[in-house]
Amino acid sequence: MTSGLILVDFQNDYFPGGSMELVGMEDAASNAHMILSQYRKTHLPIFHVQHLALRPGATFFLPETPGAEINTLVAPIDKEPLIQKHFPNSFRETQLEATLRSSDIADLVICGAMSHMCIDATTRAAFDLGFNCTVAGDACATRDLTFEDATIAAPAVHAAFMAALNGSYAGVAPTRDLIAAMG
Repeated sequence: MTSGLILVDFQNDYFPGGSMELVGMEDAASNAHMILSQYRKTHLPIFHVQHLALRPGATFFLPETPGAEINTLVAPIDKEPLIQKHFPNSFRETQLEATLRSSDIADLVICGAMSHMCIDATTRAAFDLGFNCTVAGDACATRDLTFEDATIAAPAVHAAFMAALNGSYAGVAPTRDLIAAMG
């Protein structure tokens, strides 16, 4: 069994100038790039996930638009698998689980966007499917949320979701610790 890296929704619509710009997306992608480089250097499996919005009224991740494309900083190369999804959970109605199992993956490092949506849903699903999960907390990004009359700032949203995942569904670690652990 080996470790696999899952990069979720590092798509242009989440970057500055995109249709759904996230707070800290450039920093998250930079950290993800460092992890991705280490996985490539050590020849460990890498899996890219791309969300394509098919629901009526969608305003971002529209198929065949530049915003739906994976950002060049972390784009797939060579034969790195690209899994396309239509829901927050990267496992729902995709080949992700089968692809991981056929690659004999037991441990996952997960990063991407949005912390409160796709990262949360994907990590919980992976745990429920029996994978050991680590979330690269500083390689994830989110946005401000509103609830009733309150606006919750993106850093607070991110921290709350990382805190909820940490210990129960995954370990949450910074990029530098993940890279150091890889040698």
